[in-house]
Amino acid sequence: MAFPTLHARAEAKPLEHRSCLTPTTAKKLLDAGYPVLVERSPTDPTYARIFKDDEFEQAGCTLVDTNSWETAPTDRIIIGLKELPEAGTPLKHTFIHFAHCYKEQGGWQQVLARFPRGGGTLYDLEFLQDTAGRRVAAFGYHAGFAGAALAIKTWSWQLTHPNGEPLPGLETFTNGRGYYNNETELIAQLKEDVATGEKVAGHKPTSLVLGALGRCGSGAVDLLEKVGCAEIKKWDLAETSERPGPYPEIVESDIFVNCIYLSKPIPPFVDFQSLKSPSRKLSVVCDVSCDTTNPHNPIPIYNVNTTFDKPTVEVPVEGNGPRLSVISIDHLPSALPRESSEAFSSALLPSLLALKDRATTPVWQGAEKLFQEKVGTLPEAMAKREL
Repeated sequence: MAFPTLHARAEAKPLEHRSCLTPTTAKKLLDAGYPVLVERSPTDPTYARIFKDDEFEQAGCTLVDTNSWETAPTDRIIIGLKELPEAGTPLKHTFIHFAHCYKEQGGWQQVLARFPRGGGTLYDLEFLQDTAGRRVAAFGYHAGFAGAALAIKTWSWQLTHPNGEPLPGLETFTNGRGYYNNETELIAQLKEDVATGEKVAGHKPTSLVLGALGRCGSGAVDLLEKVGCAEIKKWDLAETSERPGPYPEIVESDIFVNCIYLSKPIPPFVDFQSLKSPSRKLSVVCDVSCDTTNPHNPIPIYNVNTTFDKPTVEVPVEGNGPRLSVISIDHLPSALPRESSEAFSSALLPSLLALKDRATTPVWQGAEKLFQEKVGTLPEAMAKREL
């Protein structure tokens, strides 16, 4: 089968600096025989890609205009990361990206209906699975890593700003960029934060990571170890299955990082009643899982998502314990766009290399079957193809 042309589009989501394809993976696709086109990165820093245009050009890619995918030949495969801008126009290509429309999210029908109306196909990155049912690529590790990083930064900030001033946006700590150029830059800064907080508190932060054995949890644990957290309780199913929450060990730690995958209703891990404990030390919660609007949210002490420009929300607490801030950002890996993109794209690469044989490759067969099943749930009038 002929190699399809891969067209990597520029991202349109504000503050999204990651990329599904990187210069490294693009070169490997080129070497395998795939033509690879890459749209030029937007000049607006809000949308700028972490990888510069010349990095892709040096890898051998052909640069094309931003948003040129809209008028590209329909036999190209359009590769992106996050969802497309909201619009009613039919989609005619084969697309690979996170569409966020398979779990009946708000507006899901309008998002999904664009594909059958134009004769297009969606391979949703969230649902690319191997024969064992495991996702072939995910950002979980760097979500946990970045979430724990912001938790450390918040802990230190609280100690040095006892007047209650909230942690400012990430641009304050990254020379206006809103993200870190690399892990080395982040770790160096956080070690300084820990040292500064230790001078005020008299100790390094203690922490509890729930879901420590998963992708997110392992990322959180790695970050906390690298910056010198005093104590890291690593909890997973074994610990939580012994007894239901709320758990006093959480409120007795300085930092709590939640990394579980919520699949069914469970008792809360922490609630307002447990926060009244006289032994509470907890001052920072990072909810990496971000089940903010889920009625079964196991951290029912907040109800809003935070953002990189306003990373925390304050929780009203009774008693004389420390102030309490929650971090609930739903795209944490964007704080480290280069490393998280490289890790994700490298994991996705074997599947991308099989795109020319997608009709007989389980990953792509499964993705297309799921797409057709979801389209089948749309009202007939919405899915009707426009001629």
